[in-house]
Amino acid sequence: MKANGAYAVLVSGGFTYFTSRVREACGFDVDLGNRFIFTDGKLAGVEDPILGRETKLSTLIGTAGERKIPLSLAVAVGDGANDLDMLRAAGLGVAYHAKPVVAAEARVRIDHGDLTALLYAQGYRDEDFVPA
Repeated sequence: MKANGAYAVLVSGGFTYFTSRVREACGFDVDLGNRFIFTDGKLAGVEDPILGRETKLSTLIGTAGERKIPLSLAVAVGDGANDLDMLRAAGLGVAYHAKPVVAAEARVRIDHGDLTALLYAQGYRDEDFVPA
């Protein structure tokens, strides 16, 4: 996807401690997650705002707008209920190993396999893959 100009954003209800590592390992352009608060070297909480459903949808819409990409050409992937609005808004909304409520509502599902399936869903073929 990167070889063809794709821009990838990871938005998680998890924590930047993890999302930054996934971004680096997988080649995302941006990662957004919740941030820990430490006081005197001890975990004291989580910074506001807590990222959730609204952040995921607004990030999809905002990123598509900034990059002048119609939502009909955007891909969104998620597994939980807080992903549903984002999945509905994207042209290709994919439930990935999703919880039952998400799997039931998604237009596209990946129940087996890895994220390589997303490349096939976008029309890529094996010979299009560029090794990392």
